[in-house]
Amino acid sequence: MLRIVVLGAAAGGGVPQWNCGCRVCRQARNGNPELTSTQASIAFSRDGANWFLVNASPDLRQQLTATPQLHPAAGKLRHSPIAGVILTNGEIDAVAGLLSMREGSPFSIYAHGRVLAILATNSIFNVLGENNVARRPIEVNRPFEPTLRDGSPSGIEVLPFEVTGKGAWYLEGKPHPAGADGVGDTLGLRIADKTSGQYFCFVAACARVTDDLRARLRGAPLVLFDGTVWRDDELIAAGLGQKTGQSMGHLSMSGDHGAIESLAGLDIARKVFLHINNSNPAWLKGSDERKALERAGWQIPADGTEITL
Repeated sequence: MLRIVVLGAAAGGGVPQWNCGCRVCRQARNGNPELTSTQASIAFSRDGANWFLVNASPDLRQQLTATPQLHPAAGKLRHSPIAGVILTNGEIDAVAGLLSMREGSPFSIYAHGRVLAILATNSIFNVLGENNVARRPIEVNRPFEPTLRDGSPSGIEVLPFEVTGKGAWYLEGKPHPAGADGVGDTLGLRIADKTSGQYFCFVAACARVTDDLRARLRGAPLVLFDGTVWRDDELIAAGLGQKTGQSMGHLSMSGDHGAIESLAGLDIARKVFLHINNSNPAWLKGSDERKALERAGWQIPADGTEITL
């Protein structure tokens, strides 16, 4: 059995974003607290006692406090059920929360070599001493079994796969510490219980749905997928910025070649959007955008939502 907890569903900045007065953020502050969401991350477990995170958002401390499944065990002065963190990219949204895990509990970081290189060249991450926090490289299309804190097998198989995307935005125009080849900067994951065979797929950033990606997601019991913007020029149209979704490495939910259209007809049992920007009108229950995605079989989860497979 797999248990998945959505720790946060929002894109960078969360909802409400600290400096944003857009329609969604205003409503989240004023009378609609159910719109509040922290930045995207999930936790998953096979046994309910040992948990792994996918990405460590800047809101991680708040998320751990709000999630009883991830609290220290009763009667222990120092303890964490978190055995590891799997990083799918090197963006601030995915790695900043690691700094909240510097208090001495052992765990492993699993990431592609390109992301590990980013951590290695930024000395602030040295607070996670490698004698306590192992950094384990993963490779595209090579499955691995993350281990528990005592080194025993977890019974979970994780398959990283390449997703069309971009490298971390803060490295734009600068040399990447791992070199120019960008394969591995953006990953999707297929996470499976080795005993039951149940699995789910996680894709937090995606610029284009390829035939390969469609094949990987076809028939999946659960897909958690990039829902950053509703339309590609959303930030520009709302007066919130000058970047399109594509320029940030994210496809839109709607429109030709958007996620809803591109992933239709794949017999995915449960389709969940996450990494949703505060500008996205689909946050608003009752909006035309929310109705459209729900008609297409998609969901937007609240923080703390647990899904069992």
